Amino acid sequence: MTQDNTQSQHNVDNPHTFGSPHTFGNPIDCAKRVITMEADALHALAQGLNDSFTQAIECLANQTGRVIVSGMGKNGHIGNKITATLASTGTTAHFVHPAEASHGDLGMISKNDTVIALSNSGETTELSDLIAYTRRFSIPLIAITSNPNSTLGKTADIVLALPPMKEACPNGQAPTTSTTATLALGDAIAIALLEKRGFSAEDFGVFHPGGKLGKQLVKVSDIMHNLDQTPTISPDTTMGNALVIMAEKNFGCLAVTDKDYTLLGAITDGDLRRNMSPKLPETPAKDVMTTTPTTLSADVMAAEALALLNHKKINVVFITDGNNKIQGVLHIHDLLTAGIV
Repeated sequence: MTQDNTQSQHNVDNPHTFGSPHTFGNPIDCAKRVITMEADALHALAQGLNDSFTQAIECLANQTGRVIVSGMGKNGHIGNKITATLASTGTTAHFVHPAEASHGDLGMISKNDTVIALSNSGETTELSDLIAYTRRFSIPLIAITSNPNSTLGKTADIVLALPPMKEACPNGQAPTTSTTATLALGDAIAIALLEKRGFSAEDFGVFHPGGKLGKQLVKVSDIMHNLDQTPTISPDTTMGNALVIMAEKNFGCLAVTDKDYTLLGAITDGDLRRNMSPKLPETPAKDVMTTTPTTLSADVMAAEALALLNHKKINVVFITDGNNKIQGVLHIHDLLTAGIV
């Protein structure tokens, strides 16, 4: 009696004590088994792709509205991630919770949209009203399911079938392998659409202005100083006057240009040291300048500019166009201020 009471009290104190435990071995062996099962499922998924995937991409690429993703439970979490990936790669997307859809959120879906419904069994009850809505208003419906013969599979316009697979859970119940496969298929859809639309790194930067990723996608044009801020002089300017301009602009350099702002050369602190003499103030800039200065294009990524400055061991670089006309100047402090490290 005492032993039974002790066990009963243990179950009360620890709500996560369940029935008879499974045989538990090395946790690393368990992890390897789970990952291997999911990797095998992904391999089977890749090998099983067919014309339905191409049809889905064509449908999504040609639609004039948004992509509406919906799924219940764990597939709802996967659906939210797929939605976010689509949106960040140039495909306007929105997640609609299937249970909320039955209580007014169907109004979020327009006739120009395309719906992607996620259900491993294809029989998710909460999806029924959303499915009926797409049929009533002829809204394209793409199903991701393991059961093409399910209600969802038979109703959808396009079925992306997941391969037969076992869940990694020893009970075979917790969504694990199936959700991993669904997530991977969602990534494949997003990237296929990205490539079809020619979505570039510059486009990506528009949707990712924050964080480390956004900083990696900043261009020189986003942080450089424009022409009116750039210290420029003519080749005949005396170094006495040139030094005044250099001090005023505070970049530690001068761009020597013609009247059309074509870059002829540059003067830096190093050039001054190499030409230091009592006659320097009367010396024309063309006799002091370096005639082959390092330059950059404005459309170069800021991270590339930082790499160049580090490689050349310089602190400043002039920005020119394809005709060598000066457009601005970039200092290493500008890169550091922008968080480009």
